[in-house]
Amino acid sequence: MSANWFRRRFLPGGPLPAPRPPRPRASPVPYRRPRFLRGSGSSPSTADASCRPDARPVRSPVRGRALPWNAGYAEIINAEKSEFNEDQAACGKLCIRRFEFGVEEDQEWLTLCPEEFLTGHYWALFDGHGGPAAAILAANTLHSCLRRQLEAVVEGMVATQPPMHLSGHCIRPSDPQFVEEKGIRAEDLVVGALESAFQECDEVIGRELEASGQVGGCTALVAVTLQGKLYVANAGDSRAILVRRDEVRPLSSEFTPETERQRIQQLAFLYPELLAGEFTRLEFPRRLKGDDLGQKVLFRDHHMSGWSYKCVEQSDLKYPLIHGQGRQVTVLDMDQLEPQEEDVVVMATDGLWDVLSSEQVARLVRSFLPGNREDPHRFSELAQMLIHSTQGKDDSPTQEGQVSYDDVSVFVIPLHNQGQGCSSH
Repeated sequence: MSANWFRRRFLPGGPLPAPRPPRPRASPVPYRRPRFLRGSGSSPSTADASCRPDARPVRSPVRGRALPWNAGYAEIINAEKSEFNEDQAACGKLCIRRFEFGVEEDQEWLTLCPEEFLTGHYWALFDGHGGPAAAILAANTLHSCLRRQLEAVVEGMVATQPPMHLSGHCIRPSDPQFVEEKGIRAEDLVVGALESAFQECDEVIGRELEASGQVGGCTALVAVTLQGKLYVANAGDSRAILVRRDEVRPLSSEFTPETERQRIQQLAFLYPELLAGEFTRLEFPRRLKGDDLGQKVLFRDHHMSGWSYKCVEQSDLKYPLIHGQGRQVTVLDMDQLEPQEEDVVVMATDGLWDVLSSEQVARLVRSFLPGNREDPHRFSELAQMLIHSTQGKDDSPTQEGQVSYDDVSVFVIPLHNQGQGCSSH
């Protein structure tokens, strides 16, 4: 799968960046397992990473090593489909710092607050294709890209209404009307930050693979909790579901262009000559004017359903190609959800979903958790049980004894009493 980088899995199809001048070849991306598995004695070394079909151990973090929100995790390597486990996983705390803008001698300046301004948590699964390199790079990079993108919009996230300008002041008195008409909310800035982080990470992976002479790509499934809301972003065929006592709710879907707006913007991205030098493919809350040059305003591009900020350039003053609405965003509000004790989010790569339906997984969750309430490791035990259920055992709920020979990685994230995990200062 040569040249099948992050862009080909995360974003609608498009040309790869123009070739860069030759440079010394970097070392290949080293194979390794998720950071939270290391040192536990549960992960294979490079030499014994391949496993026979009759020797496929299910691995979880060592007991006593807590993941964010006491989430559970388990993984199993494929049955000689490839030499290495091509899945990767990452999780941790997101520490969002605050940038303050001001004016000093007619120059814009900023200071970086030494303390965290917002905190949240992050879980991610990456399914590599054509080797593990892209998935490893994504696991090492995406959370940093996301933190930077969130820090760029954090002022708008905590404002009552997302400001058109990062200083908190609208460029024109009428600007709040445009923001309101577009229905732009603080959560749209988080969605935009996720989308921008995906693209930034894609570019990093492309450069690193090119420099090291490696190929491949990966899918990604990311869950982020911030300000009492759960955001799920997916690119590829992994899946996340919410399991409650009387509900199974999909939290992800196949990544496709969501609206006609995105399709048109993507065409303009691929074939800029169609714009004839008269239009801009970017969407803004209102038509920009000459005195907006140099200001930071809200925008979105073809790969975005959320919004972010950019500095207005001359080309942005062209007539906008896109007008009106065109958004499809799914965000889980934890306060409105009122999670119960056994409500969980199950995230897994396609090795699980190839043989288990969402309803089958939900039945397994509901049958396991009530009888294991006193076990502090029950969510990792549940993740392991879900993987065992894909291996064709006698008690497997899969139809006709189906077996998953693919890599399988599973997070089980409990939602009850976790609101305190997100705070602001």
